[in-house]
Amino acid sequence: MLWRHRHLFANLYRREIRNRYVGSASGMFWALLHPLLLLGVYTFIFTLVFRPPELTGKHYLLFVAIGLWPWLAFQESLLRGTVAIQGYAGLIKKVAFPHELVIYSTVAATFTLHLAGYLLVLAVLWAVGQPLTATGLPLALGVWALLFLASSGLALFFSTIQVFLKDTEHILSPVMQILLYLAPILYPLTLVPPDLRVWVAANPFSYLVGRLREALEGGQALPVSADAWALLGTVVVLLAGRAFFLRMSPYFEDFV
Repeated sequence: MLWRHRHLFANLYRREIRNRYVGSASGMFWALLHPLLLLGVYTFIFTLVFRPPELTGKHYLLFVAIGLWPWLAFQESLLRGTVAIQGYAGLIKKVAFPHELVIYSTVAATFTLHLAGYLLVLAVLWAVGQPLTATGLPLALGVWALLFLASSGLALFFSTIQVFLKDTEHILSPVMQILLYLAPILYPLTLVPPDLRVWVAANPFSYLVGRLREALEGGQALPVSADAWALLGTVVVLLAGRAFFLRMSPYFEDFV
């Protein structure tokens, strides 16, 4: 069914790119400059102000860049996807089409720009001598694909909640900020106290960002058995989110 509407998806995707990023100073800022500024701030704090022994000798700029960009792509796509149905309320009320295309196009547009910025930053870091290896790039792109699918599933779920509970976006935003510090993105897992380390490691994003670092810093090019479980969990999230969305979408027109 969705394949029949691929042209509509393409139009929605182009609209998202054009309206939010092309010719928009604020859109380009949040997509490219904002992560760069965050990267600079965190590098300053952890290399010049607060320098724990565990980070001594590490190329912290690369360490943070590898994990920060995927998180920001995941966070922004989820937050934008959560309010996407409301943003297309006029179209939803007038035209019959699969409403989930709105979510997919929003998430895809956000990931596209962040992935482009990610590859650009990695290229610059490699050019200035950071220990980055290209052999793990295919595996890293596979991790990005998992993040895209998980973000799509969660966006389908939370966008449904948002239609009926308008405060969802306001609750979700600070929660995402908190979760940033509960995953080893800005710090290595070895800095976490041993009795808490198992809980931080249980965060699914901890596994994914670890795989990104293994791929791009360690040159890991092949998937491992645990990646299959990550894929399975991602598919479950996507299918569950989609099932909930499809169950409730017939009522959207009465609430948007």
